[in-house]
Amino acid sequence: MSVRKQQLLKQHRRNKRIAMLVIVLGLVLLGFTAPLWLLPLAVLLLWIVHEAWFADHLFYAPQDDYQYRFPETIEPRDLLIVDGQLKLDHNTESDLEQSTLIAKVQINSSWLGRWFDPSVYIGNDQQTFERAAQGIRYLNLTGQAEALLVEGLSVRGRLCTLASTVQLYVFNQPCPVAENIMILAPHADDAELAAFGLYSSADNVSIVTLTQGEIEAEHYQRLGLSAQHAAQLKGRLRSWDSIAIPLWGGVPQANCVQLGYYCMQLPNMVQQPDVPFASKQSGEADIRRARQHNPLQLPADATGLPTWSNLVADLAACLLHFKPAVVVMPHPEIDPHADHIATTQAFFQALEQSHWRPQRLFLYANHLHDNDRWPMGNANTGVALPPAMVELPADEIFSYVLNDAQQMDKAMALLMQHDLQPAPPFKKRVRRMIQQVLTGRRWPKTGENEFLRKAVRKHELFWVREL
Repeated sequence: MSVRKQQLLKQHRRNKRIAMLVIVLGLVLLGFTAPLWLLPLAVLLLWIVHEAWFADHLFYAPQDDYQYRFPETIEPRDLLIVDGQLKLDHNTESDLEQSTLIAKVQINSSWLGRWFDPSVYIGNDQQTFERAAQGIRYLNLTGQAEALLVEGLSVRGRLCTLASTVQLYVFNQPCPVAENIMILAPHADDAELAAFGLYSSADNVSIVTLTQGEIEAEHYQRLGLSAQHAAQLKGRLRSWDSIAIPLWGGVPQANCVQLGYYCMQLPNMVQQPDVPFASKQSGEADIRRARQHNPLQLPADATGLPTWSNLVADLAACLLHFKPAVVVMPHPEIDPHADHIATTQAFFQALEQSHWRPQRLFLYANHLHDNDRWPMGNANTGVALPPAMVELPADEIFSYVLNDAQQMDKAMALLMQHDLQPAPPFKKRVRRMIQQVLTGRRWPKTGENEFLRKAVRKHELFWVREL
Protein backbone atom coordinates (compact mmCIF):
# COMPACT_ATOMS: atom_id res chain seq x y z
CA MET A 1 0.00 0.00 0.00
CA SER A 2 1.39 3.40 -0.98
CA VAL A 3 2.16 6.13 1.56
CA ARG A 4 -0.51 8.28 -0.08
CA LYS A 5 -3.12 5.56 0.27
CA GLN A 6 -2.12 4.94 3.89
CA GLN A 7 -2.61 8.63 4.64
CA LEU A 8 -5.99 8.74 2.90
CA LEU A 9 -7.11 5.56 4.64
CA LYS A 10 -5.99 6.95 8.00
CA GLN A 11 -7.84 10.19 7.29
CA HIS A 12 -10.94 8.27 6.17
CA ARG A 13 -10.98 6.19 9.36
CA ARG A 14 -10.38 9.25 11.55
CA ASN A 15 -13.24 11.12 9.88
CA LYS A 16 -15.47 8.08 10.24
CA ARG A 17 -14.68 7.80 13.96
CA ILE A 18 -15.43 11.49 14.45
CA ALA A 19 -18.68 11.14 12.53
CA MET A 20 -19.67 8.09 14.60
CA LEU A 21 -18.92 9.96 17.82
CA VAL A 22 -21.06 12.90 16.70
CA ILE A 23 -23.86 10.51 15.72
CA VAL A 24 -23.73 8.67 19.06
CA LEU A 25 -23.81 11.95 20.99
CA GLY A 26 -26.72 13.09 18.85
CA LEU A 27 -28.61 9.87 19.51
CA VAL A 28 -27.96 10.15 23.25
CA LEU A 29 -29.26 13.72 23.18
CA LEU A 30 -32.28 12.57 21.19
CA GLY A 31 -32.97 9.90 23.78
CA PHE A 32 -33.20 12.56 26.51
CA THR A 33 -35.24 15.12 24.57
CA ALA A 34 -37.55 13.10 22.32
CA PRO A 35 -39.91 10.13 22.59
CA LEU A 36 -38.13 6.80 22.81
CA TRP A 37 -39.72 5.52 19.61
CA LEU A 38 -37.73 8.11 17.64
CA LEU A 39 -34.41 6.53 18.65
CA PRO A 40 -34.67 3.28 16.60
CA LEU A 41 -36.15 5.27 13.72
CA ALA A 42 -33.15 7.62 13.77
CA VAL A 43 -30.73 4.67 13.85
CA LEU A 44 -32.50 3.08 10.88
CA LEU A 45 -32.44 6.35 8.94
CA LEU A 46 -28.71 6.84 9.57
CA TRP A 47 -27.97 3.30 8.44
CA ILE A 48 -29.93 3.82 5.21
CA VAL A 49 -28.05 7.08 4.54
CA HIS A 50 -24.73 5.28 5.09
CA GLU A 51 -25.63 2.44 2.74
CA ALA A 52 -26.87 4.81 0.04
CA TRP A 53 -24.10 7.42 0.05
CA PHE A 54 -21.15 6.42 2.22
CA ALA A 55 -20.56 2.70 1.57
CA ASP A 56 -18.29 3.05 -1.48
CA HIS A 57 -14.68 1.99 -0.95
CA LEU A 58 -12.92 5.08 -2.24
CA PHE A 59 -9.50 5.69 -0.71
CA TYR A 60 -8.41 8.84 -2.49
CA ALA A 61 -9.65 12.40 -2.69
CA PRO A 62 -12.09 12.73 -5.63
CA GLN A 63 -11.05 16.39 -5.95
CA ASP A 64 -7.54 15.36 -7.09
CA ASP A 65 -6.37 15.18 -10.71
CA TYR A 66 -5.65 11.79 -12.25
CA GLN A 67 -1.88 11.52 -12.75
CA TYR A 68 -1.24 10.00 -16.17
CA ARG A 69 1.74 10.53 -18.42
CA PHE A 70 2.15 8.95 -21.83
CA PRO A 71 5.20 8.34 -24.05
CA GLU A 72 6.81 11.52 -25.35
CA THR A 73 6.04 10.42 -28.90
CA ILE A 74 2.30 10.78 -28.18
CA GLU A 75 1.61 14.48 -28.65
CA PRO A 76 -1.86 15.71 -27.62
CA ARG A 77 -4.15 17.28 -30.19
CA ASP A 78 -6.48 20.12 -29.28
CA LEU A 79 -10.23 19.66 -29.25
CA LEU A 80 -12.91 22.22 -28.42
CA ILE A 81 -16.40 21.93 -27.03
CA VAL A 82 -18.54 24.30 -29.09
CA ASP A 83 -22.33 24.40 -28.73
CA GLY A 84 -22.38 21.00 -27.09
CA GLN A 85 -20.19 19.40 -29.78
CA LEU A 86 -16.67 18.06 -29.31
CA LYS A 87 -14.79 19.04 -32.47
CA LEU A 88 -11.33 18.49 -33.89
CA ASP A 89 -9.08 21.33 -34.93
CA HIS A 90 -9.50 21.57 -38.74
CA ASN A 91 -5.73 21.31 -39.17
CA THR A 92 -5.59 17.97 -37.42
CA GLU A 93 -4.85 14.94 -39.53
CA SER A 94 -7.68 12.44 -39.78
CA ASP A 95 -5.80 9.17 -39.08
CA LEU A 96 -8.00 8.11 -36.21
CA GLU A 97 -10.30 5.30 -37.36
CA GLN A 98 -8.06 2.42 -36.19
CA SER A 99 -6.61 4.25 -33.19
CA THR A 100 -7.30 4.26 -29.47
CA LEU A 101 -8.58 7.73 -28.56
CA ILE A 102 -8.28 9.10 -25.02
CA ALA A 103 -9.53 12.61 -24.23
CA LYS A 104 -8.08 14.53 -21.29
CA VAL A 105 -10.85 16.66 -19.79
CA GLN A 106 -11.38 18.91 -16.80
CA ILE A 107 -14.64 18.12 -15.03
CA ASN A 108 -16.38 19.85 -12.16
CA SER A 109 -19.16 18.09 -10.28
CA SER A 110 -22.26 20.06 -9.35
CA TRP A 111 -23.58 19.99 -5.80
CA LEU A 112 -25.89 17.13 -6.85
CA GLY A 113 -22.83 15.39 -8.28
CA ARG A 114 -21.60 15.03 -4.72
CA TRP A 115 -24.60 12.81 -3.91
CA PHE A 116 -25.23 11.09 -7.24
CA ASP A 117 -22.81 9.65 -9.78
CA PRO A 118 -21.66 12.33 -12.27
CA SER A 119 -21.20 11.19 -15.85
CA VAL A 120 -20.42 12.47 -19.33
CA TYR A 121 -22.56 11.66 -22.36
CA ILE A 122 -20.21 11.55 -25.33
CA GLY A 123 -21.60 10.58 -28.74
CA ASN A 124 -23.37 7.24 -28.30
CA ASP A 125 -21.71 6.51 -24.98
CA GLN A 126 -21.86 7.42 -21.30
CA GLN A 127 -18.86 7.32 -18.95
CA THR A 128 -19.25 7.74 -15.20
CA PHE A 129 -16.94 9.09 -12.51
CA GLU A 130 -16.76 9.07 -8.72
CA ARG A 131 -19.08 11.31 -6.72
CA ALA A 132 -17.73 14.82 -6.17
CA ALA A 133 -15.17 14.33 -8.95
CA GLN A 134 -13.19 17.48 -9.70
CA GLY A 135 -10.16 17.96 -11.91
CA ILE A 136 -8.52 16.04 -14.74
CA ARG A 137 -10.16 12.85 -15.99
CA TYR A 138 -9.71 10.75 -19.15
CA LEU A 139 -12.61 9.81 -21.45
CA ASN A 140 -12.37 6.88 -23.85
CA LEU A 141 -13.53 7.90 -27.34
CA THR A 142 -12.34 4.72 -29.07
CA GLY A 143 -14.85 3.49 -31.61
CA GLN A 144 -16.28 6.95 -32.31
CA ALA A 145 -13.57 8.34 -34.61
CA GLU A 146 -15.82 8.52 -37.68
CA ALA A 147 -18.42 10.68 -35.93
CA LEU A 148 -15.69 12.86 -34.42
CA LEU A 149 -14.14 13.45 -37.85
CA VAL A 150 -17.38 14.05 -39.77
CA GLU A 151 -19.52 16.19 -37.53
CA GLY A 152 -18.09 16.17 -34.02
CA LEU A 153 -19.38 14.28 -31.01
CA SER A 154 -22.23 15.55 -28.93
CA VAL A 155 -21.05 16.01 -25.35
CA ARG A 156 -22.76 17.02 -22.15
CA GLY A 157 -22.20 16.49 -18.49
CA ARG A 158 -24.75 14.96 -16.16
CA LEU A 159 -24.31 16.46 -12.71
CA CYS A 160 -21.00 17.92 -13.84
CA THR A 161 -19.58 20.47 -16.27
CA LEU A 162 -16.63 20.19 -18.64
CA ALA A 163 -14.02 22.81 -19.49
CA SER A 164 -14.24 23.90 -23.12
CA THR A 165 -10.66 22.90 -23.98
CA VAL A 166 -9.93 19.18 -24.34
CA GLN A 167 -6.74 17.33 -25.31
CA LEU A 168 -6.91 14.20 -27.46
CA TYR A 169 -4.26 11.48 -27.18
CA VAL A 170 -4.08 9.17 -30.19
CA PHE A 171 -2.48 5.75 -29.69
CA ASN A 172 -1.70 3.78 -32.82
CA GLN A 173 -0.89 0.40 -31.29
CA PRO A 174 -2.06 -2.18 -33.86
CA CYS A 175 -4.92 -4.45 -32.87
CA PRO A 176 -3.41 -7.87 -32.01
CA VAL A 177 -6.32 -10.09 -33.15
CA ALA A 178 -4.31 -11.36 -36.14
CA GLU A 179 -1.28 -12.15 -33.97
CA ASN A 180 -0.47 -15.10 -31.72
CA ILE A 181 -1.81 -14.14 -28.26
CA MET A 182 -1.19 -15.78 -24.88
CA ILE A 183 -3.31 -14.75 -21.90
CA LEU A 184 -1.98 -15.29 -18.38
CA ALA A 185 -4.85 -15.66 -15.91
CA PRO A 186 -4.04 -15.91 -12.19
CA HIS A 187 -7.47 -17.52 -11.68
CA ALA A 188 -10.23 -18.94 -13.82
CA ASP A 189 -12.39 -15.97 -14.98
CA ASP A 190 -9.52 -13.43 -15.13
CA ALA A 191 -9.06 -14.04 -18.88
CA GLU A 192 -12.77 -13.55 -19.50
CA LEU A 193 -13.08 -10.48 -17.26
CA ALA A 194 -10.15 -8.72 -18.89
CA ALA A 195 -10.14 -9.88 -22.48
CA PHE A 196 -13.06 -12.04 -23.61
CA GLY A 197 -13.97 -9.63 -26.40
CA LEU A 198 -10.37 -9.49 -27.57
CA TYR A 199 -9.65 -13.20 -27.45
CA SER A 200 -12.99 -14.25 -28.95
CA SER A 201 -12.11 -12.12 -31.99
CA ALA A 202 -8.52 -13.32 -32.35
CA ASP A 203 -7.18 -15.94 -34.74
CA ASN A 204 -4.71 -17.71 -32.46
CA VAL A 205 -5.10 -17.61 -28.66
CA SER A 206 -3.74 -19.66 -25.76
CA ILE A 207 -4.87 -19.24 -22.15
CA VAL A 208 -2.66 -20.27 -19.23
CA THR A 209 -4.34 -20.26 -15.81
CA LEU A 210 -1.97 -20.39 -12.85
CA THR A 211 -4.14 -21.39 -9.88
CA GLN A 212 -7.10 -23.62 -9.07
CA GLY A 213 -8.86 -20.82 -7.19
CA GLU A 214 -10.02 -23.24 -4.50
CA ILE A 215 -10.23 -21.03 -1.40
CA GLU A 216 -13.29 -19.24 0.02
CA ALA A 217 -15.52 -22.22 -0.73
CA GLU A 218 -18.20 -21.55 1.89
CA HIS A 219 -20.86 -21.60 -0.84
CA TYR A 220 -20.22 -25.32 -1.34
CA GLN A 221 -20.40 -26.17 2.35
CA ARG A 222 -24.16 -25.69 2.13
CA LEU A 223 -24.15 -29.00 0.21
CA GLY A 224 -23.14 -30.72 3.45
CA LEU A 225 -19.42 -30.79 2.65
CA SER A 226 -16.64 -30.09 5.11
CA ALA A 227 -14.54 -26.99 4.54
CA GLN A 228 -11.75 -29.16 3.10
CA HIS A 229 -14.00 -31.08 0.70
CA ALA A 230 -15.78 -27.88 -0.33
CA ALA A 231 -12.41 -26.34 -1.27
CA GLN A 232 -11.49 -29.46 -3.24
CA LEU A 233 -14.77 -29.30 -5.16
CA LYS A 234 -14.36 -25.61 -5.87
CA GLY A 235 -10.82 -26.20 -7.12
CA ARG A 236 -12.03 -28.92 -9.49
CA LEU A 237 -14.87 -26.78 -10.78
CA ARG A 238 -12.75 -23.70 -11.42
CA SER A 239 -10.01 -25.78 -13.01
CA TRP A 240 -12.66 -27.14 -15.39
CA ASP A 241 -13.90 -23.58 -16.00
CA SER A 242 -10.43 -22.50 -17.07
CA ILE A 243 -10.29 -25.25 -19.70
CA ALA A 244 -13.90 -25.40 -20.90
CA ILE A 245 -15.33 -21.86 -20.89
CA PRO A 246 -12.81 -20.41 -23.39
CA LEU A 247 -14.43 -22.66 -26.01
CA TRP A 248 -17.43 -20.28 -25.83
CA GLY A 249 -15.03 -17.65 -27.17
CA GLY A 250 -13.59 -19.94 -29.84
CA VAL A 251 -10.46 -21.08 -27.99
CA PRO A 252 -10.07 -24.88 -28.24
CA GLN A 253 -9.11 -27.04 -25.27
CA ALA A 254 -5.78 -27.77 -26.95
CA ASN A 255 -4.85 -24.11 -26.36
CA CYS A 256 -5.83 -23.98 -22.67
CA VAL A 257 -3.49 -24.92 -19.82
CA GLN A 258 -4.28 -25.18 -16.10
CA LEU A 259 -1.12 -25.12 -13.97
CA GLY A 260 -2.93 -26.10 -10.76
CA TYR A 261 -1.07 -24.03 -8.16
CA TYR A 262 -2.94 -22.93 -5.06
CA CYS A 263 -4.83 -19.71 -4.58
CA MET A 264 -3.17 -16.97 -2.49
CA GLN A 265 -0.01 -19.04 -2.10
CA LEU A 266 1.89 -17.46 -5.00
CA PRO A 267 3.23 -14.55 -2.88
CA ASN A 268 4.59 -17.03 -0.33
CA MET A 269 6.15 -19.14 -3.08
CA VAL A 270 8.07 -16.12 -4.39
CA GLN A 271 9.85 -15.77 -1.05
CA GLN A 272 10.96 -19.42 -0.92
CA PRO A 273 11.24 -20.65 -4.51
CA ASP A 274 12.07 -24.29 -3.75
CA VAL A 275 9.64 -24.86 -0.87
CA PRO A 276 6.29 -26.50 -1.73
CA PHE A 277 3.22 -24.53 -0.63
CA ALA A 278 0.09 -26.68 -0.30
CA SER A 279 -3.44 -25.36 -0.45
CA LYS A 280 -4.51 -23.28 2.52
CA GLN A 281 -7.93 -24.96 2.63
CA SER A 282 -8.25 -28.08 0.46
CA GLY A 283 -5.49 -30.11 2.13
CA GLU A 284 -3.99 -30.90 -1.27
CA ALA A 285 -0.29 -30.59 -2.08
CA ASP A 286 -0.05 -32.23 -5.52
CA ILE A 287 -0.91 -29.99 -8.48
CA ARG A 288 -1.18 -32.82 -11.01
CA ARG A 289 -4.86 -33.61 -10.40
CA ALA A 290 -5.81 -30.16 -11.73
CA ARG A 291 -3.71 -30.78 -14.87
CA GLN A 292 -5.46 -33.87 -16.19
CA HIS A 293 -6.94 -32.04 -19.22
CA ASN A 294 -3.76 -30.18 -20.21
CA PRO A 295 -2.69 -30.60 -23.85
CA LEU A 296 1.06 -30.73 -23.14
CA GLN A 297 3.56 -32.07 -20.66
CA LEU A 298 5.10 -29.48 -18.34
CA PRO A 299 8.20 -29.57 -16.08
CA ALA A 300 6.23 -29.75 -12.80
CA ASP A 301 4.33 -32.83 -14.00
CA ALA A 302 7.32 -34.90 -12.90
CA THR A 303 6.89 -34.16 -9.17
CA GLY A 304 3.60 -32.30 -8.78
CA LEU A 305 5.23 -30.03 -6.21
CA PRO A 306 3.69 -26.54 -5.85
CA THR A 307 6.94 -24.57 -5.82
CA TRP A 308 7.85 -21.23 -7.37
CA SER A 309 10.70 -22.82 -9.31
CA ASN A 310 8.24 -25.27 -10.88
CA LEU A 311 5.80 -22.45 -11.72
CA VAL A 312 8.48 -20.41 -13.49
CA ALA A 313 9.65 -23.49 -15.41
CA ASP A 314 6.05 -24.26 -16.43
CA LEU A 315 5.54 -20.74 -17.77
CA ALA A 316 8.83 -20.88 -19.68
CA ALA A 317 7.67 -24.14 -21.27
CA CYS A 318 4.30 -22.59 -22.20
CA LEU A 319 6.04 -19.65 -23.86
CA LEU A 320 8.20 -21.99 -25.93
CA HIS A 321 5.25 -24.23 -26.85
CA PHE A 322 2.75 -21.53 -27.89
CA LYS A 323 5.29 -18.91 -29.12
CA PRO A 324 3.08 -15.85 -28.52
CA ALA A 325 3.83 -12.48 -30.09
CA VAL A 326 1.57 -10.78 -27.53
CA VAL A 327 1.15 -11.71 -23.85
CA VAL A 328 -1.90 -10.40 -21.98
CA MET A 329 -1.40 -10.33 -18.21
CA PRO A 330 -2.08 -8.29 -15.04
CA HIS A 331 -0.71 -4.76 -14.73
CA PRO A 332 1.96 -4.85 -11.99
CA GLU A 333 1.43 -1.23 -10.86
CA ILE A 334 -2.36 -0.94 -11.10
CA ASP A 335 -3.81 -4.35 -10.15
CA PRO A 336 -3.07 -4.95 -6.45
CA HIS A 337 -4.29 -8.54 -6.07
CA ALA A 338 -1.40 -10.52 -4.59
CA ASP A 339 -1.77 -13.45 -6.99
CA HIS A 340 -1.95 -11.03 -9.93
CA ILE A 341 1.28 -9.30 -8.90
CA ALA A 342 2.98 -12.68 -8.47
CA THR A 343 1.77 -13.77 -11.92
CA THR A 344 3.60 -10.86 -13.48
CA GLN A 345 6.73 -11.63 -11.46
CA ALA A 346 6.62 -15.26 -12.57
CA PHE A 347 6.30 -14.23 -16.21
CA PHE A 348 9.40 -12.05 -16.15
CA GLN A 349 11.42 -14.78 -14.46
CA ALA A 350 10.13 -17.30 -17.02
CA LEU A 351 11.19 -14.92 -19.78
CA GLU A 352 14.79 -15.21 -18.55
CA GLN A 353 14.61 -19.01 -18.87
CA SER A 354 12.68 -19.24 -22.12
CA HIS A 355 14.11 -19.39 -25.62
CA TRP A 356 11.06 -17.50 -26.89
CA ARG A 357 10.50 -13.78 -26.42
CA PRO A 358 7.14 -12.09 -27.14
CA GLN A 359 7.08 -8.66 -28.77
CA ARG A 360 4.44 -6.84 -26.74
CA LEU A 361 2.71 -7.00 -23.36
CA PHE A 362 -0.96 -6.04 -23.00
CA LEU A 363 -1.53 -5.32 -19.29
CA TYR A 364 -4.95 -5.41 -17.66
CA ALA A 365 -6.43 -4.48 -14.27
CA ASN A 366 -9.34 -6.52 -12.91
CA HIS A 367 -8.92 -4.87 -9.48
CA LEU A 368 -7.79 -1.45 -8.25
CA HIS A 369 -6.00 -0.23 -5.15
CA ASP A 370 -8.33 2.64 -4.36
CA ASN A 371 -11.72 2.21 -6.03
CA ASP A 372 -13.64 -1.06 -6.09
CA ARG A 373 -16.38 0.32 -8.35
CA TRP A 374 -14.22 0.97 -11.41
CA PRO A 375 -15.29 0.90 -14.15
CA MET A 376 -17.96 3.11 -12.64
CA GLY A 377 -21.46 3.45 -14.02
CA ASN A 378 -23.71 0.96 -15.76
CA ALA A 379 -22.93 -2.19 -17.70
CA ASN A 380 -22.70 -1.85 -21.50
CA THR A 381 -21.29 1.69 -21.28
CA GLY A 382 -17.74 2.87 -22.00
CA VAL A 383 -14.63 2.53 -19.87
CA ALA A 384 -12.78 5.71 -18.93
CA LEU A 385 -9.22 5.44 -17.62
CA PRO A 386 -9.13 4.35 -13.97
CA PRO A 387 -8.01 6.56 -11.08
CA ALA A 388 -4.24 7.09 -10.97
CA MET A 389 -3.22 9.21 -8.01
CA VAL A 390 0.51 8.73 -8.55
CA GLU A 391 2.28 8.71 -11.89
CA LEU A 392 2.37 5.36 -13.64
CA PRO A 393 4.93 4.18 -16.21
CA ALA A 394 4.48 6.00 -19.51
CA ASP A 395 2.69 3.19 -21.36
CA GLU A 396 0.65 3.39 -24.50
CA ILE A 397 -3.04 2.51 -24.29
CA PHE A 398 -5.01 0.04 -26.37
CA SER A 399 -8.80 -0.11 -26.12
CA TYR A 400 -10.68 -2.93 -27.79
CA VAL A 401 -14.28 -2.11 -28.78
CA LEU A 402 -17.00 -4.71 -28.19
CA ASN A 403 -20.25 -4.64 -30.15
CA ASP A 404 -23.59 -5.58 -28.58
CA ALA A 405 -23.33 -9.25 -29.52
CA GLN A 406 -19.82 -9.53 -28.06
CA GLN A 407 -20.96 -7.91 -24.83
CA MET A 408 -23.78 -10.43 -24.53
CA ASP A 409 -21.41 -13.33 -25.22
CA LYS A 410 -19.02 -11.98 -22.59
CA ALA A 411 -21.84 -11.79 -20.03
CA MET A 412 -22.74 -15.43 -20.78
CA ALA A 413 -19.09 -16.48 -20.43
CA LEU A 414 -18.97 -14.86 -16.99
CA LEU A 415 -22.24 -16.51 -15.98
CA MET A 416 -20.65 -19.89 -16.72
CA GLN A 417 -17.91 -19.18 -14.16
CA HIS A 418 -18.75 -21.06 -10.97
CA ASP A 419 -17.12 -18.39 -8.80
CA LEU A 420 -19.45 -15.69 -10.17
CA GLN A 421 -22.69 -17.65 -9.76
CA PRO A 422 -23.49 -17.47 -6.01
CA ALA A 423 -25.89 -14.73 -4.98
CA PRO A 424 -24.35 -11.74 -3.18
CA PRO A 425 -24.59 -11.69 0.63
CA PHE A 426 -27.88 -10.45 2.05
CA LYS A 427 -26.32 -7.19 3.27
CA LYS A 428 -24.98 -6.40 -0.18
CA ARG A 429 -28.36 -7.13 -1.79
CA VAL A 430 -30.07 -4.77 0.64
CA ARG A 431 -27.44 -2.08 0.01
CA ARG A 432 -27.94 -2.48 -3.74
CA MET A 433 -31.71 -2.07 -3.38
CA ILE A 434 -31.26 1.08 -1.27
CA GLN A 435 -28.82 2.57 -3.78
CA GLN A 436 -31.13 1.74 -6.67
CA VAL A 437 -34.07 3.50 -5.03
CA LEU A 438 -32.28 6.51 -3.54
CA THR A 439 -29.30 7.15 -5.85
CA GLY A 440 -30.47 5.78 -9.19
CA ARG A 441 -27.74 3.16 -9.58
CA ARG A 442 -28.56 0.25 -11.88
CA TRP A 443 -27.31 -3.31 -12.20
CA PRO A 444 -27.62 -5.48 -15.31
CA LYS A 445 -30.37 -8.01 -15.87
CA THR A 446 -27.82 -10.64 -16.83
CA GLY A 447 -26.86 -11.45 -13.23
CA GLU A 448 -26.19 -10.27 -9.70
CA ASN A 449 -22.41 -10.51 -9.53
CA GLU A 450 -20.73 -7.10 -9.53
CA PHE A 451 -18.37 -8.15 -12.32
CA LEU A 452 -21.31 -8.35 -14.71
CA ARG A 453 -21.65 -4.59 -14.22
CA LYS A 454 -17.94 -3.80 -14.22
CA ALA A 455 -16.60 -6.08 -16.95
CA VAL A 456 -19.35 -6.22 -19.60
CA ARG A 457 -18.62 -2.92 -21.34
CA LYS A 458 -18.08 -1.29 -24.71
CA HIS A 459 -14.33 -1.27 -24.12
CA GLU A 460 -11.63 -3.61 -22.86
CA LEU A 461 -8.65 -1.57 -21.71
CA PHE A 462 -4.96 -2.51 -21.88
CA TRP A 463 -1.65 -0.78 -21.20
CA VAL A 464 0.93 -1.75 -23.84
CA ARG A 465 4.65 -2.28 -23.32
CA GLU A 466 7.22 -3.33 -25.90
CA LEU A 467 9.66 -6.07 -24.96
